[in-house]
Amino acid sequence: MDARDTELKKELDATLHARRELGDEYESALVESFLEKVDQRIDAAVERRVRRQFAEQQVVTARDSRSPAATDSWGERFGFGIVSLILAVPLSAIGGGVAHLPGLLAAWAGIVGVNAFQAARAHPGLFRRNRPERGEDFSG
Repeated sequence: MDARDTELKKELDATLHARRELGDEYESALVESFLEKVDQRIDAAVERRVRRQFAEQQVVTARDSRSPAATDSWGERFGFGIVSLILAVPLSAIGGGVAHLPGLLAAWAGIVGVNAFQAARAHPGLFRRNRPERGEDFSG
């Protein structure tokens, strides 16, 4: 028996005690008062449950709307590509000027890595191989 059941039992006991003290003429008023309290409890429980389900639904909707595929657009991809190319020029110059060929390779490895990460984020299955399912046999 949880705390709400205990409170409701106390309310019922108090109503019955008041009925004994006041007599039969107040019975309907006491019963109506008790039923009103029960209705309020039911309404509050239903309201809590609906609010909780609504909040859970909002969380799920927010998670889905923030997924990379939902926010990915052609303009975003195009802009990212342009920014990568613009930054590639000074990074290549700095890397090649400071460390010659290894610096240039490191700069381009970073550029390719960032673009690969962006592509994988936008298209999660892009770099996965299509492997046969377990139990599939290509020998016939």
